[in-house]
Amino acid sequence: MKTTTKLIIISLILQISTSFAGAKDDPFISKFMFDQLESRNADGSNPFVLSGQFWFGHDLKKLWIKTEFERTGGETEEAEIQALFSKAIAPYWDMQMGIRSDLGIDALTNRNWAVLGLQGLAPYFFEIDTAFFIGENGRTALRFEAEYELLFTQKLILTPEIEVNFYGKDDPQTRVGSGLSDSEIGLRLRYEFRRNFAPYIGLVKTNTFGQSAEYLRTEGQAVSDSQFVIGIRSWF
Repeated sequence: MKTTTKLIIISLILQISTSFAGAKDDPFISKFMFDQLESRNADGSNPFVLSGQFWFGHDLKKLWIKTEFERTGGETEEAEIQALFSKAIAPYWDMQMGIRSDLGIDALTNRNWAVLGLQGLAPYFFEIDTAFFIGENGRTALRFEAEYELLFTQKLILTPEIEVNFYGKDDPQTRVGSGLSDSEIGLRLRYEFRRNFAPYIGLVKTNTFGQSAEYLRTEGQAVSDSQFVIGIRSWF
């Protein structure tokens, strides 16, 4: 009996130890990050731009919230929010799916999309974030983003990045044309006073193409612009 009791106790201890070990191997984690919190010096205006993401969950499965806002003259010109479920499918790569909501200047320009995306680290440490969107009334879109970090020192880092957007059909209300719609190329130099706090300066070049450019020309707006930016990158 004593031997049996000892075996049961040892078995319970081993099971509890294994459970705690598993919890340590896959703990609950979270991160809130402002990739871009900046002011831009653009032609005719000085927009304020916020691009951030918040995720929480475990190593292989997480919930992501991605946001992008642009305000000009005290009014929100563009606002986008994504809520995504993310699952690791390979080392350094996550498959993501969820919803995206575009909040326009009025109800007629609000758009909702289903999202299927892929995010991760490509060879040579290129950070990739690409997504396919399916919207209402047969709308589709594709976005590709890439970023690379070039370290001059452990604190001084240059980050080139690019974003391009494609759309499946014209959407005059949001001034979006089919095909290649727009691109943004950025170059930001930051200094990390601390790992999670880094002011930066940089340049951003935006271009609009095809029918999207025609919509802007009709309204007397420029189809390309170069902007000086100053901002802060931070996370916790």
